Amino acid sequence: MSFVRAVRLRVPAASAKPGPAIGQALGPLGINMAQFCKDFNEKSEALYERDTPLRVELRAMSDRTYEFNIRSPPTAFLVKQAAGITKGPDSPSAAGTLPSGYITPEQIYEIALIKQGDDNRWHLPLEGIARSVVGTAKSIGIQVREAGDE
Repeated sequence: MSFVRAVRLRVPAASAKPGPAIGQALGPLGINMAQFCKDFNEKSEALYERDTPLRVELRAMSDRTYEFNIRSPPTAFLVKQAAGITKGPDSPSAAGTLPSGYITPEQIYEIALIKQGDDNRWHLPLEGIARSVVGTAKSIGIQVREAGDE
């Protein structure tokens, strides 16, 4: 049993279904899509709300077995969820236009804590991760401000 390849996927929590998106990634590796979906749904159901997009890193082995790690949802998803919006702005933000939503520093901190829990970010300082979250928020038109500011 030797390592063949690592594959990164984005799969909705607790509702993965065998289909083209998963099939194109797992088919060439000889991994049973239905079994992966069953295993993923069982593992993700306890961790996240249904249909939350999750990043998955799957490691395929030569005997057609696999291991997978579930990572946190994308930062943009968490920021939009905290701001209470479903999608970003329709056009790029120009100076002086109204932001598509607002988020507080406390929410930035909570998102940074979630992101710090990922395997590849444990060594980064929380402040650096929080600055990255602020940058993501700005890029999708969400402004950071205190709760009482109008």
